[in-house]
Amino acid sequence: MKLRYLAVLSAVALSFLAPIAQASGGRYGEWGVDLSGGDTSVKPGDSFFEYVNGAWAAKTKIPRDGSGVGVDYDLRVASQIRIYEIIQSDRKADATDPDAAKVRDFYASFLDSARVEALDAQPLQPALARINAAKDRAALALWMGHTMGAFGGSIFGADVEEDARNPGRYTMIFSQGGTWLPDRDYYLSDKFATQRAAYLIYVTRTLTAIGWPHPESAAKAILAMETKVAEVSWPITDRQDGRKTYNPMSISELEALAPAFPWKPFMKGLEAESVQRVVVKEKSAFPKIAAIYAATPLDTLKAWAAFTTVDQGSQYLSKRFVDSRFDFQDRTLGGVEGQNEREDQAVQAVDQRLSDAIGRQYVDRYFSPESRTAMQALAGNLKAAMAARLKRADWMAPTTKAEALEKLSRMRVMVGYPSHWRDYSGLVIDPGDLYGNMERSNEFEWRYNMARLDRPIDPEEWDISPQTVNAYNNPIQNVVVFPAAILQPPYFNPNADLAVNYGAIGAVIGHEITHGFDNDGRNYDSRGVLRDWWQPADAARFDAEAEKLAAQFDKFEGVPGAFINGHLTIGENIADLGGMLMALEAYHDALGGKPAPIIDGLTGDQRFFLAWGQAWRTKERDDALRQQMATDGHSPARFRVDGPTRNIDEWYTAFDVKPGDKMYLAPKDRVRIW
Repeated sequence: MKLRYLAVLSAVALSFLAPIAQASGGRYGEWGVDLSGGDTSVKPGDSFFEYVNGAWAAKTKIPRDGSGVGVDYDLRVASQIRIYEIIQSDRKADATDPDAAKVRDFYASFLDSARVEALDAQPLQPALARINAAKDRAALALWMGHTMGAFGGSIFGADVEEDARNPGRYTMIFSQGGTWLPDRDYYLSDKFATQRAAYLIYVTRTLTAIGWPHPESAAKAILAMETKVAEVSWPITDRQDGRKTYNPMSISELEALAPAFPWKPFMKGLEAESVQRVVVKEKSAFPKIAAIYAATPLDTLKAWAAFTTVDQGSQYLSKRFVDSRFDFQDRTLGGVEGQNEREDQAVQAVDQRLSDAIGRQYVDRYFSPESRTAMQALAGNLKAAMAARLKRADWMAPTTKAEALEKLSRMRVMVGYPSHWRDYSGLVIDPGDLYGNMERSNEFEWRYNMARLDRPIDPEEWDISPQTVNAYNNPIQNVVVFPAAILQPPYFNPNADLAVNYGAIGAVIGHEITHGFDNDGRNYDSRGVLRDWWQPADAARFDAEAEKLAAQFDKFEGVPGAFINGHLTIGENIADLGGMLMALEAYHDALGGKPAPIIDGLTGDQRFFLAWGQAWRTKERDDALRQQMATDGHSPARFRVDGPTRNIDEWYTAFDVKPGDKMYLAPKDRVRIW
């Protein structure tokens, strides 16, 4: 299963932006858009993003401890401040409240920096001793399986997900692994030579910190091994295709496919010895990666296992480990200038590891039933608009159209929070053992996932918490989810202008609905089964329009010398375009045949598009953008504004965009999908 997210999550700093976050409710004017943030010296048809956000971008500085800043960043800060308030409340709660006690003790373990410093590398010793004791590749394969619920890396990844051909059940998924840089291009492209050199220094420094023998030569051998793995690994565009990545087989068939890897010890490490069937994602890469594993000297494999273990656990060790990891992972790869405060890190860790314990209180305190009801009504209007668009799609054969309408009608919309919460009674938290708390949390999550193999899918379970500023579409469950934290200004405000709510949260709803009909989501039917339900001519027409959209985005230069990969981002770009079209139609329907009011001299359609542009108000560091464009299916924010709007006829009318404007597309060149 592949979740389709609205945006990318990143760390936030409470201390720096608290005043901004607390003031955010009044930052969007009287009717929902901050007109002062726009640069009216820029023609809308030259860059709509700059027209809406240029003045804001010119005066806004990215915080030292962030890779970017903007609307989503502010909302995440606001959410983190609320989480901090919940944690402080739990610290004062009755000690008999089990969840409150876990929250309190987890937070205390993070803040006890004196104990963390005193322990230094001691928490690593059991893992490093086990790695050192491995006598052969089978023993290391056992360790790699164990790392699915612990710190460390594996040459192959494992997870438990919904079965795309049997959506009522879970299955075990195996995927390619063995690389530690963000993507294979970081090993193979000259564009990332600087990052590779810094990575070699970081690996050497990490091995030196734990007293590993011959750290420099070991680091070079690790990079050489990872490069070989990268060369045979699938590119990210292939990994996005649900059809290519669904390759079910028995364990004996897997052993025949990739005989050079010790699969039985690996399965034992996973605690999955009884599993008889798995789904392999990057099938053709498996035998090649297994062969690299078999040909790599055992000492190199041990050094790699040690390095990956330390890297993953560094944030919960003493300052020398924290600083070393930050210098490479955040400063070198993301361009971040400074670390956020330890209190901020503690809040984020507790939220991540006890998300439902926090979420239950978050909803009680900060999310109103009225907001949930209003959002559900908006979602119903968006689904109705999509149904109308499907019915008018004269390029679709009746059989394809009927299947599409059935899928839409069965698509569930979840708003705010799940119907039940996780039980953390099996998770042991010790206020004096930060590293152990994180290890036990990893193990707790892995065993929770493994237990899914013995039970049917829970259709009410969520994949992100209510306090997360995001949204997603799960094509196998045919569900779209909108957590409470995203339902705030400027996305959603019951008191905002109708056009603004449709242009912001309405288009987000439409975005997630459209994911059910994007280049990958369209391959799943109304019950979430991965199958081809399209007539060949319809599929060909869809693919042709998708290629047009990919070609448009290929020409966008995110930072000097780096262009968007239109095929990598095609699903999100289709969803943005479809979501806007759907929301615009729903907005017009909501007017009930009456003309939209003029507010501050702006028409309803103008306010709709301004709201979308404002929702993507973002400023990011160049290094972070380079990494995003190499690894992420989402286009940078400015192109999520400029890219889809230039394909919408009503935008041309609303802002008098004409031939000669930089964003202008002739009607025949505008993409027409949904």
